[in-house]
Amino acid sequence: MNKFDEEKLVSDIMDPKNQRKAFEEMVSRFSPQLYAQIRRMVLDHDDADDILQNTYLKAWSSISTFRGDSKLSTWLYRIAYNETLAFLGKQKDHIPLDDPEASVVNHLMADEYFDGNEEEARFQAAIQKLPPKQRQVFNLKYFEDMKYETMSELLGVTVGGLKASYHLAVEKIEYFLSKED
Repeated sequence: MNKFDEEKLVSDIMDPKNQRKAFEEMVSRFSPQLYAQIRRMVLDHDDADDILQNTYLKAWSSISTFRGDSKLSTWLYRIAYNETLAFLGKQKDHIPLDDPEASVVNHLMADEYFDGNEEEARFQAAIQKLPPKQRQVFNLKYFEDMKYETMSELLGVTVGGLKASYHLAVEKIEYFLSKED
């Protein structure tokens, strides 16, 4: 299998005659990870697909502004993160205030793409109770096993701030889960 060369991909994306094919390769290469990141934040498959599509539309329209100061993958994660936060900001009624956990659990269990059990649904409900930025830090560290230094570059937050945020998220999730036992 060929080793992925991100620098070559960036070079091809910047070349007008290779741009479309290189962009298609970028979409193919990064979509699974970006989709997973988005899906953990919004839970709904259709919403995640829409946000992912918006991410690539924004990337396509601003690819000429990519300076290469960060990795292409980091740039895409940042766009996806911002698109997800924008979506969540518009979804004030996304989770009812009277029983947010029941709503998330019911939503997940009804989703044909969810293959977990009730415990997984409760875990996801606890994650959804976190503030969006704290939820993102938790998801990147817990599910993606992303290094704090990479997260710092991606989110523009200090490593110390990220560690504190992750620690608080873990404590809140443990508290939410222990309340139900």
